Amino acid sequence: MAGKVFRVGVVGAASLAGKELADVLGESSLAGADLVLLDQEEAAGQMTVAGDEPAFIQKLGPESFSGMDFVFFAGAAELTRRYWKSARKAGASIVDMTYALEGEAGVLVRGPWAGLDRIGNGGDVDLAGLDLTTPAVVTAHPVAVMLALLANRAGSTLGVRTVAATVFEPASEHGQAAMDELHQQTVSLLSFQTVPREQFDAQVAFNLVPGLGDAAKVKLEAVKQRIARHYGLLGMGKLPGLALQVVQAPVFHGYVVSALVELKDAATVEQVEAALFGEHVDVVAAESDAPSNLSAAGQGDVLVRVSQGDGAGTRFWVWMAADNLKLAALNAAECGNELRRLRPLGPVQ
Repeated sequence: MAGKVFRVGVVGAASLAGKELADVLGESSLAGADLVLLDQEEAAGQMTVAGDEPAFIQKLGPESFSGMDFVFFAGAAELTRRYWKSARKAGASIVDMTYALEGEAGVLVRGPWAGLDRIGNGGDVDLAGLDLTTPAVVTAHPVAVMLALLANRAGSTLGVRTVAATVFEPASEHGQAAMDELHQQTVSLLSFQTVPREQFDAQVAFNLVPGLGDAAKVKLEAVKQRIARHYGLLGMGKLPGLALQVVQAPVFHGYVVSALVELKDAATVEQVEAALFGEHVDVVAAESDAPSNLSAAGQGDVLVRVSQGDGAGTRFWVWMAADNLKLAALNAAECGNELRRLRPLGPVQ
């Protein structure tokens, strides 16, 4: 397999997640691959950028996957359900960013950044059942990755009893339609007009809400359940319990998470910062501006600020921010890298 040029497909290339993924893949272990951008007919012919190179989106069909080694599904969940078996039959390894394949037999949820499958002093990787017979990999929710990374780092060094987190959900996590509706709501309110409610079935502009209307296409309870489920799957029984609240925020882009971490023994802010510091985490000192969804935009790391939560030194507030689309794309690329490492062992089953 040495010197092989992989053929990689991105389904849903016109979506927000697809565009971010195409850019990230150009700097990943799959850089230099023959990248094919695919989407529905209405998006075919659009020009976009993959890495630093211009690229055209091609029309998606069952025949699109011939000769492909990897296929990333980054568009609508319906596209994933419709085409993933065609991609698998063509011999491709599947990475699902849409969560459509959760519950399918043999499909694994992966979040390599969390570091929970690294064993031994050499940091060897146990892929926790991932092999060439795995039908697909679902990328873990970005917040589940953030919280698992936090709990694993703090727990490994200091010992953690519980984590309680409030997650502020951005519109971009639910695609262009949700972004457009937040924009339209903002404009409508400023001009004293009725706000559109097709996506949220609630006013989210200039507002913070822990739940949306019954007719909303955005389902906050489903988001909460997915984060909790993925956190548990990534933890493999090693992480502390998680209490979770998800709030729809009136922001277009970027996750912010406020987490209260309770340690088993007393520690200092400096000790907690030292425990969290490392790959994928940028600890922001108190003298700098606090992390925000704006400062996290375009950043590949999770930005973290630690502050004291009680006088006993066992509770700490951890304020986290991350670019939701960038983090999801980086996680997907790393899942693809795991699958790439398996390729020399044989063909997809």
